[in-house]
Order: sequence, then structure tokens, then C-alpha cells
Amino acid sequence: MPTIPPERARPSEHEPHQHRQVAESFGSDAERYDRARPRYPDAMVEAIVAAGPGPDVVDVGCGTGIAARQFQAAGCRVLGVEPDARMADFARRSGVEVEVAAFEVWDPAGRAFDAVVAGQTWHWVDPVAGAAKAAQALRPGGRLAVFWNVDQPPPDVAEAFAEVYRGVMPDSLASRRWTTDSDGYSVLCTRAADGIRQVGAFGDPEQWRFDWERSYTRDEWLDQIPTQGGHSRFPPARLEELLAGMGAAIDTMGGGFTMRYTTVAVTAARTDAA
Repeated sequence: MPTIPPERARPSEHEPHQHRQVAESFGSDAERYDRARPRYPDAMVEAIVAAGPGPDVVDVGCGTGIAARQFQAAGCRVLGVEPDARMADFARRSGVEVEVAAFEVWDPAGRAFDAVVAGQTWHWVDPVAGAAKAAQALRPGGRLAVFWNVDQPPPDVAEAFAEVYRGVMPDSLASRRWTTDSDGYSVLCTRAADGIRQVGAFGDPEQWRFDWERSYTRDEWLDQIPTQGGHSRFPPARLEELLAGMGAAIDTMGGGFTMRYTTVAVTAARTDAA
């Protein structure tokens, strides 16, 4: 697996972990979030489990338990750490043990784990403080693995979605998402790797990539839109206008489309050093 070059991303006062009110908006409709959000490739889950020394896993920002349940299915004992009590309650109902806390201030209470994972959440965590907390919670040889689903729509789908956003909310970050060719997740991966290196308790971080795809119906994609970052904070009338426009765009595609995904993981093993 390729290592990540130590190229530091420029610090920014607008880094995601400094704006957690956006992350905390997801709990306003936990049931929809759990239903609509994409899962993670089984091959990645299996690779993380195989690379660790045992089955005890901490899931950082576990949300409703999407990733946690996948690791449970792979034979792991999973403890979720989640700052939003609404999301934690949902995860508990789905069979996941959860402690409510922001990860940076969470107390492992002397427990040692084989893996610390974070699915679609590490950008809400301070990358240095988070890596330091992971090092505290991991036994030697344990693995930190943080990962994101990166959606890659076909060009015609991306342009159709971009046109809707330009008409409804042209100045939004969501609008730029469909019009830029840059991989925004490369910045997140670099920040995660830099944080791991600064702590000095891990081996050199690697990047793993897993390609897969999922077909969406019109209703399935519309169901997911309000769960995307910041969308639940849009004015209701504006969100309804967006959903109507997106629905019409998907209708012109025959009522559905196939989204290509790459799941990118930044991972490193805990060293023996204290």
C-alpha cells in the first residue's frame, strides 16, 4: 500500500473540526441518516481487521452505527464514541455500545484496543489531538484507520447536479462540490497523515483505496441529500426547491443513475514506543 508523502496542508481557520455545529446537525434526523448514507466496502473492513492484533475496536464519531455494525459483522467487539446523544441513542438501539463524548476528551479509562477507526468523521476531529488520543487507546501494534467515501459521478450526472445547485444556491460549498475537478479528500488525507506523524507514536501512515459503485433510484438519492454536510441547516423552502430540481434532473436520466465511489483510508500502526 502506498505511503503518504509528508506534505503539510496549509493551516486554516476554517478547518472542519473548528465548525462542529455542522457535524452536530446530522442528529436532527438520525433515522434518515442511517437509512440513506452509503456503507463501506467489506474489503476495507476486512483489511483493517486483518492488519490489527485483535478484535477490540473503537469507532470514533460512530453516528448511528453504520461502520460499527459492519465491524461487528466481521467479528469485532466495537465501542462507539459519539458526541451527539441523539445519534448515540440510535446506535445503541441497533446493538452498538456507545459512550457520549468528543473523541479528543474521551477517557479510555485504562482500556486498550486493537483498532481505532473513523468513518466519514475524522475531519471533525482535531488531527493531532485525535491521533494522540488514538495512541493512548491503542495497544502496541494496534491500528488507527480513518476513512472517507469519495463519490465520483459520471460527467453528465455531475453537470446536471451542478446546474441545479447553481440555480438554487450558487454560492454554497455544495454547489462547488459538483463543479471542481480537485479531490477535496486529498486535503483531509494529508491532514490526517500529518497529525499521525506529529504524535510520533505510529509507523509511517499509508493510504488504502477501495473502488466500488452503487446504483441509486431517484427517491434513494433524494433521501440522502438532507444528510449531506450542512444541508439540514438550509432554509426549508430552499431545501425543497433543491430536492425538486434534483428529482427533475434524475428523471431526465431515466429515474436513476450509478455512482462510482472510492473509499480512501489513512492508516498507521501503533509503535512499541511509549
